[in-house]
Amino acid sequence: MRFANRLLAASCLVAGLFALPALAEPVSIKLLQLNDWYRYLDDEGRGGFARLVTILADEDAAADNVLLVHAGDAFSPSLLSGFDQGAHMVALLNELPLDVFVLGNHEFDFGPEVAAERLAEAGFDVVNSNVRTAGGDLFPGTVESKLVEIDGIKLGFYGVTTPDTIELASPGDTTFAPVVETASLMQAKLREAGADIVVAVVHTGWREDMELYRAGIADIIMTGHDHDLRIMYDGQTVMTESGSDADYVTAIELLAERDEDGKVAWRPAFRAIDSARVEPDAAAQAKVQPYEDKLSAELDVDIGEAMVPLDTQRATIRTMESGFANLIADAIRNATGADIGLTNGGGIRGNRLYEPGHVLTRRDILSELPFGNTTVLVELQGSDLMAALENGVSQVEEGAGRFPHVSGLRFTYDASQPAGARVTEVMVGDAPLDLAATYSVATNDYMLGGGDGFASLGNGKVLIDGSGGTLMANTVMNYITATGGKVDQEAEGRVTRLN
Repeated sequence: MRFANRLLAASCLVAGLFALPALAEPVSIKLLQLNDWYRYLDDEGRGGFARLVTILADEDAAADNVLLVHAGDAFSPSLLSGFDQGAHMVALLNELPLDVFVLGNHEFDFGPEVAAERLAEAGFDVVNSNVRTAGGDLFPGTVESKLVEIDGIKLGFYGVTTPDTIELASPGDTTFAPVVETASLMQAKLREAGADIVVAVVHTGWREDMELYRAGIADIIMTGHDHDLRIMYDGQTVMTESGSDADYVTAIELLAERDEDGKVAWRPAFRAIDSARVEPDAAAQAKVQPYEDKLSAELDVDIGEAMVPLDTQRATIRTMESGFANLIADAIRNATGADIGLTNGGGIRGNRLYEPGHVLTRRDILSELPFGNTTVLVELQGSDLMAALENGVSQVEEGAGRFPHVSGLRFTYDASQPAGARVTEVMVGDAPLDLAATYSVATNDYMLGGGDGFASLGNGKVLIDGSGGTLMANTVMNYITATGGKVDQEAEGRVTRLN
């Protein structure tokens, strides 16, 4: 394959690279980007492993110098990852001609030990410039940077993972250095090592992306995390993001040329390759079928029926009330006998709309709740509950996963106000929230541990902890069965937004 038609330098920086003479011909280099790939099957004719393999083969056949880059999030939260903690995704990535991978926040969903186990299985370079162990060592299974030389043109890659991983996942005592500070340092190191073009492969949110873009501390920024399909170029810096789940593959086609003074000039062209326009590769499809067969026996079991539209689309569950999210909050509240149910939109991952009449299966529920979180119960003071709600709406403009869904209470917030001062009214049942009173709150163990910024939940008295709780997905399935299987939860004014 032409993916291998290049000279790879050592994975770590090598000093003392010599200058090359002027090139007679421009050099063409193609960068292909994936990010946030969790789903190995297609969805309504788009995405999945088999279509991805077709795209890569087609792109490889059409060019001599191709590099495949993955901007993070793979080990979780696919449905099967709840059973094998992401091992199947590493196996599939190992089947690809993957040149550079950066750690995403979801690589740490099962803790740092499991992340290290998965990285030990990886047959590709994991470039990581800011994630270290508590002892200060580079996280196991990663390299700080990578230098690739193609026909005399040197590309230097560094990798940065969002420090928000501390709140978004379960990295334990792993540390994450600041994004811009790390990027500035790595660009200087790569330039000194001879890199003509510096590529930042980052798993960071929109705000951090724009800080990097405006700072100009890379020639090319290939980012993940937001699930956007995005191509930006201001004449100096490129920034791309390739959606999610291999629905699209973004191609950056570079034409680079060294002048007589040894300086390299380059210009980009862009394509967003739609996987719906290609046929799935039959051999690749055969590789994922055993995974599907393993799941089908356990998961393709009917448990209920949608009586109303049930919306789990990302744009809905991270910004507004959702009937499906209400179902989850009702289920955990009912199972524990709590005054209040509270869950986070980011824990709901199906990203789909169930039409009335859809027969809900165990697969559906586990696809929506794939993280393996457990239902917990905490006795919480009203002031800490208020802090939790404020945290939940603090990043609604960014579509953050901390958006709160509730049962047993209603609240109103004003998005025009500063974060931390947005919640204007909270009603528990028919009474206003009493900041000095104590309430029992059902939630999930991730949030109880401070995930998504819900630190105030840890201030309460834990009545049921993660080890004593039931799997949250089971809680929801049991609730559907116990209530007759007719799922009719709708948005009913539990969350009201002003402005």
